[in-house]
Amino acid sequence: MKKIEMKTPIVEMDGDEMTRVLWQWIKEILICPFVDLKTEYYDLGLKHRDETNDQVTIDAAEANKKYGVGVKCATITPNAQRVEEYHLKEMWKSPNGTIRRILDGTVFRAPILAKGITPYIPGWKKPIVLARHAYGDVYSGVETKVSAGDRAYLVVEGADGNVREKLLVHDFAKGSGIVQSVHNTDKSIQSFARSCFNYALDVKMPLWFATKDTISKKYDHRFKDIFNEIYEAEYKDKFAAAGIEYMYTLIDDAVARIVRSEGGVLWACKNYDGDVMSDMVATAYGSLGMMTSVLVSPDGNYEFEAAHGTVTRHYYKYLKGEETSTNSVATIFAWTGALAKRGELDGIPALTDFAKKLERATVQTIEEGKMTGDLISLFRAEGIQPKKLNSKEFLQAIAEKLA
Repeated sequence: MKKIEMKTPIVEMDGDEMTRVLWQWIKEILICPFVDLKTEYYDLGLKHRDETNDQVTIDAAEANKKYGVGVKCATITPNAQRVEEYHLKEMWKSPNGTIRRILDGTVFRAPILAKGITPYIPGWKKPIVLARHAYGDVYSGVETKVSAGDRAYLVVEGADGNVREKLLVHDFAKGSGIVQSVHNTDKSIQSFARSCFNYALDVKMPLWFATKDTISKKYDHRFKDIFNEIYEAEYKDKFAAAGIEYMYTLIDDAVARIVRSEGGVLWACKNYDGDVMSDMVATAYGSLGMMTSVLVSPDGNYEFEAAHGTVTRHYYKYLKGEETSTNSVATIFAWTGALAKRGELDGIPALTDFAKKLERATVQTIEEGKMTGDLISLFRAEGIQPKKLNSKEFLQAIAEKLA
């Protein structure tokens, strides 16, 4: 069979541990037999990031801006234990945080639904899509340890160099501690708001946005105000015509409403809130391995990723030569999302069609009872006894369905 030709490369960002192993297998088994794959490769594995002083992460993000479409494997964000394990020069920041800061935009995450996989919350009948702001907050925060007797201030300096405002954060007279500052920009929040309103109109879903403005009366309240201003000026009539609503509420109320809902909602969250809630929603639908994730920037860049970790426990088993049964669905859908978008932007319908067929083959393989171990206990389908496959067998079963 003649392979599908590509015109423009996809920016390929390799990752760590078990997901790095799956990354290569997915290309070998599911993509390269059908597509003449063109990528610009960046190794975002922790060792190489350390060797390049994390410059490779910056280079990958800049390449994503150049080519418009990237696909990223799961990566390690090191803690103290990882610094020791990998003998790192320093505790490097989250590569996702670095890439999102450079690209800006919004991360949209949606569950991958398959018949037979019953959500832990049985009332959820429709997808809940998370829209996560991809700039600022703790991911670009500045923090330090503070000694007893120190005072920490938030200082704002004007363009002329004069101190415009100086606010006491805390007087550490009674003992040492820690302090952290976070920031955001009106421009990034405005881009976030418009991305959410446009996405809601595209998918005809009501939009809920939530912060904690009753506590954060300047920071969170600014998000609330910008969303409301843009909605009233640009989107109110469009939402009414589409028959959908926009609602603002507090983040704790949003959680309660989401749990009681039947789904079918686009839930917009600030950066950290979205990080936490997307994992909650993904797990409640069945598995962290069953969720799509794409960063959409305001200037038309797309970065697709697997919205979960590097599956460390399975990787250690793999290194010992033991069998693993690792869910690769989210990583497959990261690739299909990138391929479909590349085909759309370059006018190659065959590439987009292939990506959609691969997605259908993946879901149908699960629906026929062939799956990885994490999904076995969730699968309920009359007349079908689920079969647990190892990591590579699952990919091979998808390949058979695809062919």
